[in-house]
Amino acid sequence: MRNSVLDSYAVLAFLFQEAGHEKVIEVLEKAAAAHEAVFIAAPNWAEVRYRVEQKLGLPKWEQARIKLLGLPIEVVPADQHLAEQAGAIKAVRKMSLADCFCAALAKQKKADLYTGDPEFEAVEKEIKIVWL
Repeated sequence: MRNSVLDSYAVLAFLFQEAGHEKVIEVLEKAAAAHEAVFIAAPNWAEVRYRVEQKLGLPKWEQARIKLLGLPIEVVPADQHLAEQAGAIKAVRKMSLADCFCAALAKQKKADLYTGDPEFEAVEKEIKIVWL
């Protein structure tokens, strides 16, 4: 199985069963069957948390957190190397910093990046994007 990275957009689509959530379910099922993880950068995990908490409140975030942690998802810390890669992308692309971390992680892992966020069109020539 090819490595996969989830943007916060993909995780939120999965949680709220929005357009494209089927692709997220599919990659999570494949990862589970292969005993592998799907990656998410720590800044994108933070985005998921604050968006769920803002929209639905802390108790719903706590439920969503338990659900997500039961899946084959690995939260990748934002270490110096990843931060420098994200900074390099941010220096030349019009993308949010969290999206730059996601793109840097996908580059680092040589992974497919799952998203529906049009900001990622800026790196589509460098990273394989799976559009939701």
